[in-house]
Amino acid sequence: MELEDILRESFPSLSGRPLALMAESCRLVECPRNSVLFLEGDAGSAFFQLIEGTIKIFKTSPSGQETVLKLLEPGAFFGEVVLIEQGSYPVSAVAIQDSRVLRIPCGPFMKLLDEPEFRTRFIAMLMAKQRYLTERILYLTGYDVEERFFRFLIDRWGIRSSYEPDLSKKDIASAIGTIPETLSRLLDRLKRRNIISWRGRVLTV
Repeated sequence: MELEDILRESFPSLSGRPLALMAESCRLVECPRNSVLFLEGDAGSAFFQLIEGTIKIFKTSPSGQETVLKLLEPGAFFGEVVLIEQGSYPVSAVAIQDSRVLRIPCGPFMKLLDEPEFRTRFIAMLMAKQRYLTERILYLTGYDVEERFFRFLIDRWGIRSSYEPDLSKKDIASAIGTIPETLSRLLDRLKRRNIISWRGRVLTV
């Protein structure tokens, strides 16, 4: 897919010269699995849109424990807080699968916000993210680890009797707000209760 086609799909109100200017300043970046796009505290002058793959957005506590805020799917924007704060990224972003992202520099993008329709669409996207973070807090505080595990399976892969997770157990643990050791104990407990079995890559519920 050509860069202008991606931009036209991502920003439907863009056309003509503004679209051409954005195409000149943006670029597509290949991100192999485990590659770091940015770390919490890094200075930022651009934000991103995920085109292919999966990106993990997370914060790290002083003790080193990760809290995953979201596993992004294609189409999602991230890192856009630098448009407002124009300083550093408040989270980290790592590719957990081979991924492809669109890098959007802040300078040219800020000029587009003078256009009312474009600005309205972008603000709506930011508000949707705010609602998601509020729901994420409820998810982490309102459900125990077992409930979060099964909700994660359903949210990511749907309701089914068997799964072939394309994420490591470490990434699954991070996504449900726990540590790998706690997830391992949960899986062992579920196996003893004959609720699940996990053989090779296949998880059966």
